[in-house]
Amino acid sequence: MPNTIGPQRSGIFRNGLRSVGVSLCLFGGLSAGAAYAQDQLKGVVELFTSQGCASCPPADANLRKLIQNGDVIGLSYHVDYWNYLGWTDSLASKENTERQYGYARALGRNNVYTPQAVVNGRDHVKGADIQTIYRRLDDFNKAGEGLNVPISTERVGDEIEIDIGAGQGKAEVVVAYFNREQVVDVQKGENQGKTISYWHSVYDVQTVGMWDGKAMTVKLPASVMSKAKSGGCAVLLQKMDTAGNPSAIVGANVLMQSEG
Repeated sequence: MPNTIGPQRSGIFRNGLRSVGVSLCLFGGLSAGAAYAQDQLKGVVELFTSQGCASCPPADANLRKLIQNGDVIGLSYHVDYWNYLGWTDSLASKENTERQYGYARALGRNNVYTPQAVVNGRDHVKGADIQTIYRRLDDFNKAGEGLNVPISTERVGDEIEIDIGAGQGKAEVVVAYFNREQVVDVQKGENQGKTISYWHSVYDVQTVGMWDGKAMTVKLPASVMSKAKSGGCAVLLQKMDTAGNPSAIVGANVLMQSEG
């Protein structure tokens, strides 16, 4: 039977992986973290993971390392297609799963898997392979496919302004909300009995504007930010393929809520 995009419930391991076929952040205490100085950013890594996947914890730990190194914007998307194994992922959403499917279509793949790391929206690698992740980021930067469009954010009165520089092509201004860190005691399924720390788990993604290659500013009111959770949000300038699937990320920045 040919592979299709979507979860395959056989649970077969392949190469140590599970194979299966806005608003901005809350104003209060937000700052553009020093760890994310844009001139030091290598790129964006989006990890697709699950609390129900036995091969995911090493990738989750590596994402934490990437974030703490301060040179990568790391985001964790918990998918829901392993819930049938006996443990419902408390951070998963169908929207996260749909985003992974969209990447699969954009990358010409017939299946998705966990843990999968999507790098700059341009390619995927095994989520537990931190050396390959950095190598792909370096390759993209050498090829001029890094974060080439500058993005800055600041609070101005009762608004947050997202300033986006000039560049080539068109893209969507995407904002991903995430939690700083959540510790989960997994009580059933393949990771039963494990206590796992998850960093920058995404719980909402919104498109807040369109960019046509010209410098622009997106303004968001404080009233739409009242439901933000602890953590922060990433601003992604992301191109879409002709079918509307997420593709190359050409600019990014992040805002964190201060812990004080």
